[in-house]
Amino acid sequence: MRTPLCDRLGIEFPIFAFSHCRDVVAAVTNAGGFGVLGALAYEPERLAIELDWLDDHVGERPYGVDFAMPAVYVGKGGGDEARPENLAAMIPDGHRRFVADLLDAAGIPERPADAGTPVIKAAGLNVDAEGPDQVELCLSHPNVQMIVNALGPPPAYVLERAHASGVLVGALAGAAQHAERQVAMGVDVVVAQGTEAGGHCGEISTMVLVPQIVDAVGDRVPVLAAGGIADGRQMAAAMALGAQGVWCGSVWLLTEEADVFPEVTEHLLAATSGDAVRSRAMTGKPARQLRTRWTEAWAQPDAPPTLPMPLQGILYAEAASRFTRVHSADFAGHPAGQIIGSLHAVRPARRVVLDMVEGWIDTVTGLAELTGSGT
Repeated sequence: MRTPLCDRLGIEFPIFAFSHCRDVVAAVTNAGGFGVLGALAYEPERLAIELDWLDDHVGERPYGVDFAMPAVYVGKGGGDEARPENLAAMIPDGHRRFVADLLDAAGIPERPADAGTPVIKAAGLNVDAEGPDQVELCLSHPNVQMIVNALGPPPAYVLERAHASGVLVGALAGAAQHAERQVAMGVDVVVAQGTEAGGHCGEISTMVLVPQIVDAVGDRVPVLAAGGIADGRQMAAAMALGAQGVWCGSVWLLTEEADVFPEVTEHLLAATSGDAVRSRAMTGKPARQLRTRWTEAWAQPDAPPTLPMPLQGILYAEAASRFTRVHSADFAGHPAGQIIGSLHAVRPARRVVLDMVEGWIDTVTGLAELTGSGT
């Protein structure tokens, strides 16, 4: 099962686990896979705490860090325009009234005055102000062996600094031309992410996309398959298409180590694949997520148009500071892929890894037997 990328990173299994939860990252890493910490929600000070904790819990095993650095966003380049308070001021009053009416109609109370000011995190927010320090912090941790950008080609300084430190740079791609552009820039690993995937995604399915990207760049860099992968059968299929491993996200949401609200876990367990909808309602860019009262409201004909990144994300974060505080089941959303309809139980992350490996072995063995019986 070891692939050249496994050998390069020194890992046992080609299972790459994206999670915002450090406990999941550590569990997968210690089980022989490669955990990748989603750092969107962490300012540099908090990220330092998370990375120190991971170093203490994985020994010398390698892991990665994933950032959300879009190529296009309001406030790009930094400066006064990019200050969070100035970006928030750009949100039209009509959008704020729409959200206020939506939450009021649902009975979601306002945040009390003594609750303090919520911390607002959104994809595309503080990229220029925090990004360089976050990258330098990652590179100061020897266990961090790959930095990944979830939103296309990473900024040039990420490539320059990571390569100078001997660290791989990965990027997610939703089309072959995107992958070709990334490799030309110097990206070392391409994650071919199909539309089935949770979070930001394109429109091409994994089964079609992976071989297209392998054909385009697979002779130059390793390709990982993402989107609709949670067991050994799907892992075997991805590797049969030419991928050197699999990048999984949604499956870790239903693990014992995952840090999600109970109402979100209940929503995930009850969801069908059709409940993972592609919408701009959370971040301003198309992202697959659980269907909620929030996504439904923005899909109505009388809804205002969604805002560009990060303005829509700021608006969502402000609303979430109200509905998550009261654990509203109607608004209990989360990025999630269509594979969520196949997941019906909460398991330890280590068990998920081992089940995937065992399923891969069973699948490959079965195919070998099938081939042998036909000769």
